[in-house]
Amino acid sequence: MLKLFSGSANIKLSQEVSQLLELPLSSAETVRFDNSEVRVSIKDKVKNSTCVVIQPTSNPTDTHLMELFFFADALKRNGAKEIITIIPYFGYARQNREHLPGEAVSANVVIRFLETIGFNAVYTVNLHDEGTEGIFSITFKNLNAFNILGREVAHYLKNNKNTEEVAVVSPDQGGVERAQVFAENFFHSNNVDIAVIEKRRNLQKIHQSKALNLYGEVKNKTCIIVDDIITSGATLVHAAEFCLKRGARRVIACVAHHDFSPNAKEILSKSPIEKIFMSNSISLKPEQNFKQLEEVSIAPLIAHEIKNLL
Repeated sequence: MLKLFSGSANIKLSQEVSQLLELPLSSAETVRFDNSEVRVSIKDKVKNSTCVVIQPTSNPTDTHLMELFFFADALKRNGAKEIITIIPYFGYARQNREHLPGEAVSANVVIRFLETIGFNAVYTVNLHDEGTEGIFSITFKNLNAFNILGREVAHYLKNNKNTEEVAVVSPDQGGVERAQVFAENFFHSNNVDIAVIEKRRNLQKIHQSKALNLYGEVKNKTCIIVDDIITSGATLVHAAEFCLKRGARRVIACVAHHDFSPNAKEILSKSPIEKIFMSNSISLKPEQNFKQLEEVSIAPLIAHEIKNLL
């Protein structure tokens, strides 16, 4: 028997998945105390069941991670046969290497916790660096939200998939492969040129980067900037401005996760980007919304994977 649980990080997404599967969310209680501690209690019988917990580890990342760890322990203590977590947004994924001397490789630490605490499998959506997959010693699968997002972009462009009129742009050198895969799926062809922004990030100051150059043809084209995460929005806006300076007709963006910093709404809403398509992997607060943002549900993507477990 399969039991579906939701952490507190994105209950709306879990409810959408539950409705698609016609499988009710099992009962659990998460209590937050005034001293910031959290308590997780399982209220359903789970003995000999396969249990799936949906919980993005987005801001506040540490809080949501501890809640997820406690779900695993509580389910294990109550006799669950198998414990699987679906983490739509994987916190600390960008801290996957020692960028500066003396840093912890935080992504590795989180993965070791997930393995040790009792999870049998981890699913996530558009992990920042696919190379991180190799660190896991338990079952791991990285789901791709860009197929769903790409369909929405195509519909918005009225199914215009002419490579003479549309250019796919990577906002930095590290995202070229991601943009290439998106372009091949979008145009149904591997004969696609990608435009790339050369970017320099300031490692001493968080969320600060500078666009230096653009390689590729964007003149008189609609540019689709493809990225995995928006935090401050500065990288995306700099890329859009560069495209327009090089003669692009208009710019839209397609991004997997909106991990917004406090000033992201102001930066993005005042930008020249016409439309920004993003998944609902992270719960969007009402005050974070703005007119250019188009949120697309990834519940069908998650529900499809869970169906394979039934």
